[in-house]
Amino acid sequence: MNIDLVLTVPHLPRPGETVLGERLGRYPGGKGANQAVAAARLGGQVAMVGRVGADDFGPELVENLTANGVDASGVEPDNSAATGAALIFVGPEGQNMIAVAPGANGRLDKVDIARAVATLQSGDVLVMQLEIPMAVITPAAVAARRAGGRVLLNAAPAQRLDQGLLEQVDTLVVNEREARDLVNEASPEAMVQALHAIGPRIAIVTLGPAGSVYCDETGVHRVEPFRVKSIDATGAGDAFVGALAVGLANGLPVQAAMRFANAAGAAATTLLGAQAALPRLDDLRRLFGLDLSFSES
Repeated sequence: MNIDLVLTVPHLPRPGETVLGERLGRYPGGKGANQAVAAARLGGQVAMVGRVGADDFGPELVENLTANGVDASGVEPDNSAATGAALIFVGPEGQNMIAVAPGANGRLDKVDIARAVATLQSGDVLVMQLEIPMAVITPAAVAARRAGGRVLLNAAPAQRLDQGLLEQVDTLVVNEREARDLVNEASPEAMVQALHAIGPRIAIVTLGPAGSVYCDETGVHRVEPFRVKSIDATGAGDAFVGALAVGLANGLPVQAAMRFANAAGAAATTLLGAQAALPRLDDLRRLFGLDLSFSES
């Protein structure tokens, strides 16, 4: 859970270069919180587990979760750390550069694991990212599987993953850059096949404006993109993951869940900010004619 400071710039700065920005925005962010809000806006029943600092940003982030329909009772204030923060530059074509100060996010431990899996039921999905300590991710995945839940891991920011963790992951989501840090393959199809071979039941590589590709027991499949006018790609990956989690939790076939996720990711690039740009079901109906509702699921 981060507070995002987003600066639009005429071009992304090079090392040693100072660029005069155009406007500065402050938004709720953090991959976990973004994905929680994304899933809730798209009809999911979502509970967030995490930590914020004992500062002014913490209550703001918790209140934002609640306002977006996320159960935030699992978010704890940590008096020993600041709330996480991200500094984001956004270029004219929507490309971005991001640096993160983890703060309280880096202090999750076994107590948080217990809270995360306490209410999991069979078929529920535990969604995790790598903005929290690796020391909690593997045991949380093991505990979730033991409770009958499924594990969706968004392996971002990129880092090496233990084989034991990959064997506990039902769905692995990475972008092309992150995939290259995990497997030595040139094409997205080869990447996703290699990722599937090392453990996860479904391996997914997102391709930005080119859509996405996945591999499961039926083989490798490409999912075509939805065309939009992009102005900020900051929240696209999180919208994709949130939508994917909702689709899978509600029993959509993988291909349909992937198409739903592609639509959400594309829609999120049409507005500035991370959570501010996350779409609702009505947005996907308006932009793409999709008609999905999980409110009765």
